[in-house]
Amino acid sequence: MNRMFARALALHQSGKLNEADAMYRQVLEREPRHSDALTLLGTVQAQLRNFEEAARLMGASLEINPRQVNALYNRGIVLEELKRLDEAVMSYDRALALKADSPEILNNRGNALAKLRRFPEAVENYDRAVALRPDYADAHFNRGSALAEIGRFEEALDCFERVISLQPVRAGAHHGRANTLAQLKRYDRALEGYDQAVALDPGNPVIFNNRGNALASLARRHDAIQSYERALELKPDYLEALINRGQTLSEIGRHEEALDCYARAAALNSEASQALPYMPGRIACAKLYVCDWSDYEKTVGDVSERCLAGDRVIVPFGSYQLLDSAELQYRSARIFVEDRNPASRHPLWTGGRYAHDRIRLGYVSFNFREHMMAYQIAGIVEHHDRSRFETIALSLYPKAVGPMQERLRSAFDRFVDVGNQGELETARLARELEVDILVDLTGHTRGGRMGLFAHRPAPIQVNFNCPGTSGADYLDYIIADRVVVPSEHHRCFSEMVVYMPDTFLPNSPRRISPHSPSRSEAGLPERGFVFCSFNNSYKIRPDIFDVWMRLLSRFEDSVLWLTSGNAMVVGNLQREANARGVDPRRLIFAPRVEAPEDHLARQRNADLFLDTLPYNAQTTAADALWAGLPVLTCLGRAFSGRVAASALTAIGLPELITESLDDYEALASSLVEDPERLRGIRETLAHNRLDCPLFDTSRYTRHIESAFEQMWERYQKGEPPRHFAVAPLPGTAGGR
Repeated sequence: MNRMFARALALHQSGKLNEADAMYRQVLEREPRHSDALTLLGTVQAQLRNFEEAARLMGASLEINPRQVNALYNRGIVLEELKRLDEAVMSYDRALALKADSPEILNNRGNALAKLRRFPEAVENYDRAVALRPDYADAHFNRGSALAEIGRFEEALDCFERVISLQPVRAGAHHGRANTLAQLKRYDRALEGYDQAVALDPGNPVIFNNRGNALASLARRHDAIQSYERALELKPDYLEALINRGQTLSEIGRHEEALDCYARAAALNSEASQALPYMPGRIACAKLYVCDWSDYEKTVGDVSERCLAGDRVIVPFGSYQLLDSAELQYRSARIFVEDRNPASRHPLWTGGRYAHDRIRLGYVSFNFREHMMAYQIAGIVEHHDRSRFETIALSLYPKAVGPMQERLRSAFDRFVDVGNQGELETARLARELEVDILVDLTGHTRGGRMGLFAHRPAPIQVNFNCPGTSGADYLDYIIADRVVVPSEHHRCFSEMVVYMPDTFLPNSPRRISPHSPSRSEAGLPERGFVFCSFNNSYKIRPDIFDVWMRLLSRFEDSVLWLTSGNAMVVGNLQREANARGVDPRRLIFAPRVEAPEDHLARQRNADLFLDTLPYNAQTTAADALWAGLPVLTCLGRAFSGRVAASALTAIGLPELITESLDDYEALASSLVEDPERLRGIRETLAHNRLDCPLFDTSRYTRHIESAFEQMWERYQKGEPPRHFAVAPLPGTAGGR
């Protein structure tokens, strides 16, 4: 008998599993209660991936001899494979009762607990394993993975680096390290880690997908797309890579290709793709970018319903485009922040008081470069009273260069490039700089780093220049005015509302080219009324387009002048016009011009700017008004749909604000039919643009400084944030 068992064991050890299986069974025919033969036969079955049979055999062996440590350990592994995780933990517990100093059993018990998502308990097991064997690479790796799951990224990073020191060519360790660095928003270092992982494991699509995510976060979107494409070459049905490629294509304006990615994802698994966080909203917004309004009303209804239910269905920026509701935009932001950027359990600022000679203002933005926000903020920074304020820029954009950034570098007292730093590192920098008031200029728009503010690096944190609530309790105030945020909307804001006396929107005078092109040079007919809407294509909705087409139908010589989109935008809008009985040739698409001053100059050829809803023109409206072009708007039910009304109020033209699309259409018709009235509005605009508050940078700066001082005074007194209004400076009709 012993000779037969020894022969079976030898066959087993040489990898001849089927022969070993037969020999173990011969042993058991002669001695059915041979516990070692039962255990090892179970091991063979496990190696052959017959896990149910393996579990049965090992269980039978343990009934005969319950003190077999190896049988208990191996049965735990088999039960894990069978997803019977609670039983696996119990099997490891029994093994540890017999051999408490086994790092292997502790490591595997940790793995079973991690699969049960009991990560803190898993970490305790890994801690015990590495205490017993400090060079146990697998336990360090698993500990890092579990720590990352519970957000303890710095500790997780130490684990992966320890594994790499022990096993330098372990691709998974480099990948885990890179993933952890990405979670810490240290994307440049993460990219280095992904490249090392790729070199060691070039056939792994997951590494290429995650590498693409890091590249996208570094604003290297074309490189990111190539990385996603490599992932898809390796795994054509890789749902996540398809979605990520689609999202990145959308961000660089290739919306038609993005929609193709989403369609392929749905074809692979429609239910799974729709269930991915924020996917329905992303698809809906990608369709808006190309003016594809198929199933529009149903989509809005579905997204609204799921948002109210608390689902992760649409990101905040998407809610500005799709949802005309302050309540729904608030819920969207709240869900997103709690999911992606919850408040840190270890805030960096813990209640101390700074005693600076000047209030330290830290402005944070992804757009300190050639961007409309930079033009808005530059004048304010240049006008700040340096005797009362010290200004610091934290620039999130990686390696931006150009005239505007040079202007901003000169304007700020200190300009710090943090685009290649993680959120925690940047937050720590803001804390070390003892910033009194940290101002977020990006919010939930592209490039935002809400997680930076989640670490609470400053005593006062402000949402500024963004068309909606952050949804975050760690943003104390939002800069607004009584048009964009009426008092009845307070409940839809996580921040306290600071009311500016004229308008929340910072603006400065713009340069206009001295040469105004003729109508024909601008591609317009020499005669007839020119309606204009230079908003982005994603702001055009079918109900507002219905109004525009009725206006064209009513006034035969009129045209609608729009920004030029890609071929799909043009084709879809022409098709929609034709479906409404309007000759598509009456839609004139303005080609892109590089110089902002040339774009402003050509707008003088338009007669009336038609605003969009639920996402108004913002800087675009201010551009039109500065060029002398009247803007007609309709007041929306959320911040993003009330911005143009704020600008019109500040420039003294409230008569161009309507409260329904019927009134909007009626007023547009009236202005076409009454040229004298429209001429009078243009004359008022020409006069007011130099005298009213909308473009008075110095006045706006004094008001925002007053707001900052009142926030600072409350903080110095230990008083919590509250709603308040800034008193207007004398000399204008401000002071709403």
